[in-house]
Amino acid sequence: MSARPHERIAAALRSAAAQGTPALVAFLTAGYPSRERFGADLAAIASEADVVEIGIPFTDPMADGVTIQRSSREALRQGVTLSWILAELKALAPQPTPLVLMGYLNPLLAYGYTRLASDAAAAGVCGFIVPDLPLDESAPLRAALDVQGLALIQMVTPVTTPERMARLCEASSGFVYAVTMTGTTGKGAAVPTEIGAYLRRVHDLAKVPVCAGFGIRSPAQVEQLRGQVEGVIVGTALVEVLERGESPQAWLAALRPASP
Repeated sequence: MSARPHERIAAALRSAAAQGTPALVAFLTAGYPSRERFGADLAAIASEADVVEIGIPFTDPMADGVTIQRSSREALRQGVTLSWILAELKALAPQPTPLVLMGYLNPLLAYGYTRLASDAAAAGVCGFIVPDLPLDESAPLRAALDVQGLALIQMVTPVTTPERMARLCEASSGFVYAVTMTGTTGKGAAVPTEIGAYLRRVHDLAKVPVCAGFGIRSPAQVEQLRGQVEGVIVGTALVEVLERGESPQAWLAALRPASP
């Protein structure tokens, strides 16, 4: 019996982490820098990453910093929509690397949850991250995704209360997204030295792998997180690599520390 989509995410992360280095969850904004390059950019990134996170462009990406805001605005200008993304992914399916869609709630609501889950599954998507969907209001989307075996990945932060962190970790499938700092993505600050205690708390509560994200852009940061999480999420720095026309495979390969 084949694994359900949400199980593919967790399996890919655990398999990579078993080699002694954190798995790489690599983010790109769909259709940026150009719609025409989306398929090629996705293939290039998927060839080196363990999971690919695809951003759905939105007018007000409140959790994202200026780079991803800029990429989202330009993708929208080029006519990138949720329908277009799903059609493109369906044409490119099947993908050996698990795909996760990251998007804000309004476009998902407008699309319709049942249709969204069905079309996403047909396009090879394995799960969703929805930063502006509170856990307490997530039951309708979760129910639709569950029918197709898709993950609804939850985010926790260093200031999440213990009770709420327990609920978020219990509800998360695919992986738990452990934000390493408060604020928006892309700051590029050093990973806080006290982060180990926080990540241990998340690990103690999580039933699925834990991935750390926000501001991760250097091999030193990935090395710092080795042994503390199953995966690291890289977004802003990779979007900048694509903007510069550089090789995403080479950049991701350089980010991954050597096996112990």
